[in-house]
Amino acid sequence: MSKRSNSILGTHDEVLASLALLGQRIHAHRVAQGWTIKDMAERLFCSQNTYRAIEAGKPTASIGIIANVLWLFGQIDSLNHLAPLPYPATAAKRVRKPGSQAAPGTISEDEREF
Repeated sequence: MSKRSNSILGTHDEVLASLALLGQRIHAHRVAQGWTIKDMAERLFCSQNTYRAIEAGKPTASIGIIANVLWLFGQIDSLNHLAPLPYPATAAKRVRKPGSQAAPGTISEDEREF
């Protein structure tokens, strides 16, 4: 019996549909190359069942293997279009409190005024 996590069981239908479409596109690329499932598994250093799970759109498929599949088909650049940053990457800065700030949990006089 396979072990299932709650995150897999709770996968949204829209996510499952997107993964199924990705699997279909990957399948189409494989067929266009004339490669078998065994060929793909050997190229990706994974089992045939793992590769079948990718083409079937299973949510348990490894993103690393999917990235390697995209690379094999010359589609690795498509990963750069996933989840674009909501702000420029250069704007991401660590926030540090100045050394002159009071200890955590203390309220300064400025903060007491409403």
